[in-house]
Amino acid sequence: MALTKEKKQALIGKFARSPSDTGSVEVQVALLTGRIQELTEHLQVHRKDFHSRRGLHMLVGKRRRLLQYLRRTDPRKYQQLLQELNIRGV
Repeated sequence: MALTKEKKQALIGKFARSPSDTGSVEVQVALLTGRIQELTEHLQVHRKDFHSRRGLHMLVGKRRRLLQYLRRTDPRKYQQLLQELNIRGV
């Protein structure tokens, strides 16, 4: 259920502001989105895994808060990130 190292590096490389950036809001949202997608696939197979479902809800909430912060601080980057990750707005 965890992101593979290669997939994580690809997401960081795509959304990082600089080569050593791993903690910007864009990178955090991209990594959370990857984890959310994998957990969603897991839960489609294992419908009664309620512990993982709780974890999914927590990840979605964290991503929503980060997106709200990004929308407040830089609306242009917010819209661009939503389009690149193919997710709906907050």
